[in-house]
Amino acid sequence: MENNKMERGLKSRHVSMIAIGGAIGTGLFVATGGVIAEAGPFGALLAYGIIGIMLYFLMNTIGELATFYPVSGAFSAFSTRFVDSSVGFTIGWVYFLIGILVSAVDIIVASNVITFWEPMQFFSPFTWSLLFFSLIFVLNIIKVRAFGEAEYWLSLIKVITIIVFIVIGTLMIFGILGDEFYGFKNYTVGEAPFVGGISGFLGVLLVAGFSVGGTEVVAVTAGESDDPEKSMPKAVNQVFWRILIFYIGAIAVISAIIPYTDPTLLNETGSVNQSPFTIVFDRVGIAFAASVINTVILTSLLSASNSMLYSASRTLFALARKGHAPTSISKINNKTYSPLAAILVTCGTIFLIVVLSQFLENAIFILLEFVGSLIILVWLSNVWAQMRLRKAIKLQGLDIDEVLPFKAKGFPVGQYVVIAIILFLLTGGSIQYIIDFNGAELLRHYLPFIILIGIFIVHKLINKTVMVDLKTVDLSRKMMD
Repeated sequence: MENNKMERGLKSRHVSMIAIGGAIGTGLFVATGGVIAEAGPFGALLAYGIIGIMLYFLMNTIGELATFYPVSGAFSAFSTRFVDSSVGFTIGWVYFLIGILVSAVDIIVASNVITFWEPMQFFSPFTWSLLFFSLIFVLNIIKVRAFGEAEYWLSLIKVITIIVFIVIGTLMIFGILGDEFYGFKNYTVGEAPFVGGISGFLGVLLVAGFSVGGTEVVAVTAGESDDPEKSMPKAVNQVFWRILIFYIGAIAVISAIIPYTDPTLLNETGSVNQSPFTIVFDRVGIAFAASVINTVILTSLLSASNSMLYSASRTLFALARKGHAPTSISKINNKTYSPLAAILVTCGTIFLIVVLSQFLENAIFILLEFVGSLIILVWLSNVWAQMRLRKAIKLQGLDIDEVLPFKAKGFPVGQYVVIAIILFLLTGGSIQYIIDFNGAELLRHYLPFIILIGIFIVHKLINKTVMVDLKTVDLSRKMMD
């Protein structure tokens, strides 16, 4: 008899680290300096603080949905159950596309990062890509608990590095380590603490907004968490505080030690030698600082690739369960208790992208940039689904405390905060094009969203779907697969 249940083998510590693995990558270790150079110390801190507030309410929204409905491939399932089947179809395929592209690109970048060490140049970057892909492939086809352990340790490396960096940096600021007392004089050097005016701040706010992409993957793990009612709320709080502290703590330390006027902060070459983390470790006398940070960057890329492959495969599985993808992909393997068919299809697609990158590398990076902005619509779909869930509970006259095992904090004000910031992220990058009447750039900026709306309309017309009736929607916690 065929098994039809996923293995619930992910512990709460796995869940938290998988989300952190998806959200903390090269942006923190390499690109943070550019953020400080563009907006100044306080501008950067304020931008990440605002995004942190959004992240808090967003993670609570996701936690409420995932605890009530702990299903693999969450985002498609949430929208299908509480909003509209066509929305679930569209969001699911968008998230799958983002997942496979991010996973493939992280493997490609990792294959170049490892050649930082001369002995590793014995193999070509393409060979390294295949080796890294093989590693990620193996981690995903074994039992989910083994996958969770691997992701836990990969993510833990960068978590420890960030903590050590913040501690060492703080000691340097107060002159306890190193030969110089830095204090906070660099916070007011030149035009600091705010630099670049409103345009510089808004530009950094956009960077900060998209940098937390990946935290939403915590919802995808709910379907394989051993106790989602306990692990989801715990993971939601841990992920928010850790990511907020890591980003703000790192920026605060870098701003104090390296003035925003230092040209190395821009790091236009993307060199690990000009990473703010490398510079700080160098100044305190840590040997092989560049090698240390390069190692962390490498594990960050592999961790993020691993996390996104996991979320993409579960999204594909959920799509198949809902009839939005071939039903043959919806089967659970009897040995691993995982959606092996969906994993194999996802891995095969990522492998194809890695191979094609040898001939179309620029095209693949452009495609990722093209669809990457759509992650904000995935976030928006979660807020929409949660608000409709709350409305359904009210319309059916049910007790919210009995229906929801975990309630999002700040509802509904928090949801409006998330919507407002998402709308800014959606339009912020096009403001200058509107001012300049640049139609071509406006079209390029909004083309992914236009295509997405087109897909939604076509699916709706073909399948004649309607909005879910909130008065009759099933609000029992049974799985609706």
